[in-house]
Amino acid sequence: MSENSDAAAAVEAILEEFDDYLALQCGRSAHTRRAYLGDLRSLFDFLAERGSGLETLSLPVLRSWLATSAGAGAARTTLARRTSSVKAFTAWATRRGLLAGDPAARLQVPKAHRTLPAVLRQDQALAAMSAAKSGAEQGDPLALRDRLIVELLYATGIRVSELCGLDVDDIDSSHRLVRVLGKGNKQRTAPFGQPAAEALRAWLSDGRPALATAESGPALLLGARGRRLDVRQARTVVHQTVAAVDGAPDMGPHGLRHSAATHLLEGGADLRVVQELLGHSSLATTQLYTHVAVARLRAVHDQAHPRA
Repeated sequence: MSENSDAAAAVEAILEEFDDYLALQCGRSAHTRRAYLGDLRSLFDFLAERGSGLETLSLPVLRSWLATSAGAGAARTTLARRTSSVKAFTAWATRRGLLAGDPAARLQVPKAHRTLPAVLRQDQALAAMSAAKSGAEQGDPLALRDRLIVELLYATGIRVSELCGLDVDDIDSSHRLVRVLGKGNKQRTAPFGQPAAEALRAWLSDGRPALATAESGPALLLGARGRRLDVRQARTVVHQTVAAVDGAPDMGPHGLRHSAATHLLEGGADLRVVQELLGHSSLATTQLYTHVAVARLRAVHDQAHPRA
């Protein structure tokens, strides 16, 4: 085996161990771990191109890597994530004794430009739910499932990964509550209303039994072959449902989450309650939706007030 092959194998071994740490001790999702490892492979490729390795990592080298990424067209959100990735890695590597000191300790995360998320108007959200309900009236199992997907996402504001991870026992039908395992393996409870409860009853009585197989296990939502529904399928369902609404922006599950949060705040919900419902660790993240609500209020005022 060549020296380069040995070095590449050593890097992969380190990244595999770091991946285990992210999964088992930090509770990071598979999506986050893939992003972090992709960032770190980019860093190690950058080092290899310069004939160096982990032992040469320093603050100037990290800044050079980020500058090279920016020069290649990386967005500020990507640069911010790459900074977070490498800071998590070097802190871990220092504790493991792989680095003598943490070179990223003073590396600052670039502030990502935060755009206001696209949200549905309340009438558009209701139209999307109505379309899903109409599609399920014939009792087709997949249509019953699709109705439940959009109803639960909009009713609870949960993430699509959280939705697809739900088991039947995570639903408390009598109290209309769903138990969610969120980021960092943190549990929270989210309520849902009567329309989502109706969609749930129809799915559990007529939809799920028609699709369930020995491979279904406890999964609440199933694909056409009876296995647990994956995130890509759920995204497709939401995109198609919202696309049927006149004038609605192109939107996936995260857009329904944005819409749910915005409509709660427009209805007078307390910001900290919304933070708890969404599973945000920082109130600053939830506050973004107050800007959305104010922006929508301003747009209505500008259109409707005679002295706007």
